[in-house]
Amino acid sequence: MTDVRVRFAPSPTGPLHMGGVRTALYNWLFARAHGGTFILRIEDTDQGRFVEGAEAYIEEALAWCGLSPDEGVRPGGEFGPYRQSERSAMYREAVQELLDKGLAYEAFDTPEELDALRKAAEPDVFQYDAATRGQLRNSLTLGAEEVAALKASGAPYAVRFKTPDAAEEVRFEDAIRGSVGFQSSVLDDKVLMKADGLPTYHLANVVDDHHMRISHVIRGEEWLPSAPLHVLLYRAFGWDHPVFAHLPLILKPTGNGKLSKRDGDAGGFPVFPTNWTDPKSGDTWPGYREQGYAPEAFVNMLLMLGWNPGDERELFTAEEAAKEFSLERVVKSGARFNPDKAKWFQEQHLRNAGSEAHVNALGGLAQAKGVSWDAAQCKDVLDMMLERVAFLPEILDTGWLTAAPTEFNAKLVRKKWKDETSGYLNDLAQVLEGVAEFTSENVEAEFKDFLEARELGFGQVLLPFRIALTGEGGGPSMFDFAAFLGKEETLARLAQGIEVVEAIRAAGE
Repeated sequence: MTDVRVRFAPSPTGPLHMGGVRTALYNWLFARAHGGTFILRIEDTDQGRFVEGAEAYIEEALAWCGLSPDEGVRPGGEFGPYRQSERSAMYREAVQELLDKGLAYEAFDTPEELDALRKAAEPDVFQYDAATRGQLRNSLTLGAEEVAALKASGAPYAVRFKTPDAAEEVRFEDAIRGSVGFQSSVLDDKVLMKADGLPTYHLANVVDDHHMRISHVIRGEEWLPSAPLHVLLYRAFGWDHPVFAHLPLILKPTGNGKLSKRDGDAGGFPVFPTNWTDPKSGDTWPGYREQGYAPEAFVNMLLMLGWNPGDERELFTAEEAAKEFSLERVVKSGARFNPDKAKWFQEQHLRNAGSEAHVNALGGLAQAKGVSWDAAQCKDVLDMMLERVAFLPEILDTGWLTAAPTEFNAKLVRKKWKDETSGYLNDLAQVLEGVAEFTSENVEAEFKDFLEARELGFGQVLLPFRIALTGEGGGPSMFDFAAFLGKEETLARLAQGIEVVEAIRAAGE
């Protein structure tokens, strides 16, 4: 394989959708798998749709995902500039080459004239192509003097690609979809250079990919209909085209249609990697980062939306995936997004990272809520709670971790707290009072000895012990939790819990 050079080329017309992030990810993985180069190119020639702050958002989102480019606006590189708006001279030269070869022409038709033609063609669709260009106002039908006069008068014009007159099949090999063919007769004469002098996506894309020596164009399925035009443009310039690979769509949770921002709004899940605030309206849309997702989990989720390793594995770091990634294992059909599965990936990565990895983050979250936990306490909390939450902030939402419970599950109390239960717990308190080193192991040993001496079952004492300390019926190991609280706080909560529960029972009688 030749030197692998791939690019992710978003337009700064708004926030980066998760489908775009997946495209960037697959390009990044392919580059890493082959020791190649990953390029970030900003395609900002559509000035009418340019959104302030979108380019910075794209860069920040990719950085959060760990997909920093090897070449691009920030890192630079020998094939820059990496913003299309800064490459205008190259596009003008390319257009002139096609005009000189007779493979492009200047079209003077006004927007109003084209709109009239479209309306006249209804219910059919008007197309500016080999069959219609001979009846329209362009440099193919107008005399040289008339063309020169129009230009001298400042009449606006676009430059269109001259699709081959003779119908042919344009065929190319797609690394994901195999052999793909289109009839040239269905292609229109696409605009290459707009009246404002800016290139369209089609021209700039092909010129940039050639001059940046892109070896593989890995992009979304929505660009597949444009591929035959791009093949024809490469041929017109006399260049070899790169390998094409068109990725499947990310589908709605229902599987019916492409995932959109509206689906996220309706389903209550993000479709953007990080929060996006519209600079005009001030409206903010949620991102995975701000909802507590780890970038590793988000990237893993995207990885599996369209690719599989050939076995049952689902959990990968980006580095692990890069060792196995291949375009041959990218599926052709659309991949349905599942919000619950996204949360599952978050849970797995949160837990697999281990407690130590989250100590600093939990400490920061605790401090923000006015809770003073040192590193050791954060580690203890994580050891207890990591298997019980999907997101770190959920730990701080567990009130009984930081303060004695003020609410108790009355239904659970009535069902599980017997007349003799408070007596058992008062006796247990005396036993715990005598534990010199209040570790989880020592508390557990004394607890078991207490049950054995009284010939009591675990259920008779352990659940009431939990209720008294937490107000709830589930949670981490009570021995770990008691050790975390310390002897003084454990005994204080036990006494208070017994008092409150007896009041609840008395009120229910």
